[in-house]
Amino acid sequence: MKKKLTVFLTLAGIIGTSAAVGAEGLAEKVTGYLQKEVKVLVNGQDSMLTPVYINGEAYIPVRDAATKLGYTLNYDQENKEIELDEAADLIRASGVIVSVQAQENGKYRIELLGNTRVILTVDKSTTITSLDGKTLSPTDLKAGTQIDAEFGPAIAMSFPGQAQAVSINIHADRAVIEDTIKDVKHKDDGWQVRIGDALILNAGKETRVMTSLGESVNWEDLKAGMKVKAYYGPLETKNLPPSPVFLLVVQSQVPVTGGLKMSSETAQEFRNLAWAQVSAQVSHITTKQNEAAVHIVSSKESGILASSADQKKLLENIQAANGNFVTVTYNTDQDELLGPLIAVFDFKTKAFIGFNIRK
Repeated sequence: MKKKLTVFLTLAGIIGTSAAVGAEGLAEKVTGYLQKEVKVLVNGQDSMLTPVYINGEAYIPVRDAATKLGYTLNYDQENKEIELDEAADLIRASGVIVSVQAQENGKYRIELLGNTRVILTVDKSTTITSLDGKTLSPTDLKAGTQIDAEFGPAIAMSFPGQAQAVSINIHADRAVIEDTIKDVKHKDDGWQVRIGDALILNAGKETRVMTSLGESVNWEDLKAGMKVKAYYGPLETKNLPPSPVFLLVVQSQVPVTGGLKMSSETAQEFRNLAWAQVSAQVSHITTKQNEAAVHIVSSKESGILASSADQKKLLENIQAANGNFVTVTYNTDQDELLGPLIAVFDFKTKAFIGFNIRK
């Protein structure tokens, strides 16, 4: 059950950030001073809130303070009451940042791959700290950074899920290499994989192996010739004992429902077909043409908006036969409102069916 705290409005100025505020009826105009050298700490961390001193007393913005304390603020205009509702539990995830995109207004969009796959929006409201407690900024985040993140609780209904990052703890910067597997060996304490001509990596229980879509891959399924991206280290030790690998991402194949697989060449063919369908949206697309996520899904799991009569008929036939679709996902600068742009094709014939409904 959510806890609620009601604050009776006695000074209108505490819900804003201005040092001088005015209100009619309940409050008179007051003047205060911003004390930028005073820190407001929340759980020992700098909240970045700046107090306003009025008549010797410190005030902080209620809405901003509520957010930092884990509450949501609702203002009852009729009764002149501010109600703080305890926020729902945040979602936690750990893994490696595989991509970072700068956006407008100082926001960053990061893709996290680890115990889940999620797209997170990072901005000035996100608390970012290192293991030693140092406060960092979004510019310190880069591909290969291992993090723990808290986000949500609301997640956009898209693939992958998208949410606002509330806090990020940085663990280490992992080295990154993308190359072909030369050899895979089972050892007494785990696995050893040789990537490219020189790099040998050791894998233990903490190592995750998955596709770029976040699906788990068994070590027994790794073969020489597969293209992978490894996040390892953080120190490179080519001439010393093998480095530990934290995350191994398989690029060669796209595993799907029911054990179906798709070669990298076929996945690229679907990307090319999809790019022709999204030409009208190119100005909004932020995903590179050859980096779009390709996924095979059950025809029962996709909400498709088919436009023509032929497409609707094809859709009905595939669903009636319990067939599969191929989805090609492009992120756009409109994702926060609409979700990503997802083109859908028939798995067998490669015929274009339509786009997933954007939510």
